[in-house]
Amino acid sequence: MDQHAFLKNIAIVLNRPRYPENIGAAARAMCNMGLGRLIVVSPENFDTSRILTLSTHAAAGVANAIEVFDDLQTALGGFSYVAGTTARLGGRRQVLSSPEKTAAKLIFVSAQNQAAVLFGPEDRGLTNSELRFCHGLVHIPTAGFSSINLAHSVTIMCYELFKAALAPPKTFSPKLADRRQLDAMYAQLTETLVRINYLQPENPDHWMDRFRRFFSRLPLRAGEVSLIRGICRQINWYAGKCYKDGKNGNPPDPALDLENSEDS
Repeated sequence: MDQHAFLKNIAIVLNRPRYPENIGAAARAMCNMGLGRLIVVSPENFDTSRILTLSTHAAAGVANAIEVFDDLQTALGGFSYVAGTTARLGGRRQVLSSPEKTAAKLIFVSAQNQAAVLFGPEDRGLTNSELRFCHGLVHIPTAGFSSINLAHSVTIMCYELFKAALAPPKTFSPKLADRRQLDAMYAQLTETLVRINYLQPENPDHWMDRFRRFFSRLPLRAGEVSLIRGICRQINWYAGKCYKDGKNGNPPDPALDLENSEDS
């Protein structure tokens, strides 16, 4: 596969950008480095003329093909790997990668999957809830002042992707589950774990972050997602059966081995 075959499967996603000039400058940086798919989510001001002014004539094709979405979950639905950018450190943002390593990972994935690099708004960056859509986090190191202009951050990541595509790995990632499949699995897994009292219903998302990080390290194929969802369905069915048996006065299922469990 040539360089363009990898880069065409990688998108740049700008979430809630405030200034159309940054959108245009991002399009120009993408054009410089051979990327062509730009997605903008809930922009504060999508002024086409100001976008085209900064993108310049050379990148007008990228700017005119911008995909605009109202919400992030829908925008990321078709991607099998999402790298989220963050300037803030600590807390839930402790497992970080460099731009170079992230680019290599994205090239590895993009041979058979759609991948994306996600950027937050200029003033605040991505929130913790938005980072839940990401498989990995990337941090651009600086000498001290950590805030980098949005378009400059896009340029750095696009440059690293361009370099990584020049010398791609000899092996590639298999076909992975996309964001829609994963989100449906997480929703079903959350419901199941709450139902069996493994998670408390007041704040399940906080504890589900551990499962998200665990599965993101694998990552999962579509068939494996179906397997996990099938287990959840069986657990829900069996929990409902046990509840009905108890309500109707039926003896418990011998498989539960309640007598031995009480002795222990």
